[in-house]
Amino acid sequence: MGDLFVWLISFFSLVALLIVLVYQLMCLADLEFDYINPYDSASRINKVVMPEFIAIGVLCLFYLLTGHWGMSMLCGPYIYYNVRLYLRRQYLVDVTEIFNMLNWEKKRRLFKLAYLVFLLFLSIFWMIYSALEDDE
Repeated sequence: MGDLFVWLISFFSLVALLIVLVYQLMCLADLEFDYINPYDSASRINKVVMPEFIAIGVLCLFYLLTGHWGMSMLCGPYIYYNVRLYLRRQYLVDVTEIFNMLNWEKKRRLFKLAYLVFLLFLSIFWMIYSALEDDE
C-alpha cells in the first residue's frame, strides 16, 4: 500500500511540473502572436523556472529515498540539464533576446514536456502495477 502512495505523490508532482511547462509554453505562444509584451512574458516565465528546477530535484530525491532507483536514474538527465543551465546562467529568459531565441526556447520546453510525459506514463504504469499487486 505504501508504494501506491509513492506513485500517487509522483503522479501529482509530475502533473504539477507539466502544468508549469505548459504555462511557459503558453507565455511564449502569447509572445509569438503578439498578445503580450516581451517584458511581461519573460518575467512570467522567469518566475516559474526556479520552482520547476527545485520540484524536479525534490522528486528525484523522493525517488531515491523511497528506493525507486530506476525512476531516479530516469530523472538524472533532466536534472543534469537543469544544473548545466543554472551553472552557465542560461536558465532565465532575457527580455532583450527573447524574440531571437523564441524558437529555441519553445523547442527546449517542448523537449522537457515530452520527457515529463514519458515519466508520467511510467509513473502511471507503476501506480497501476502496485495497485494490482496489493490487490492480490
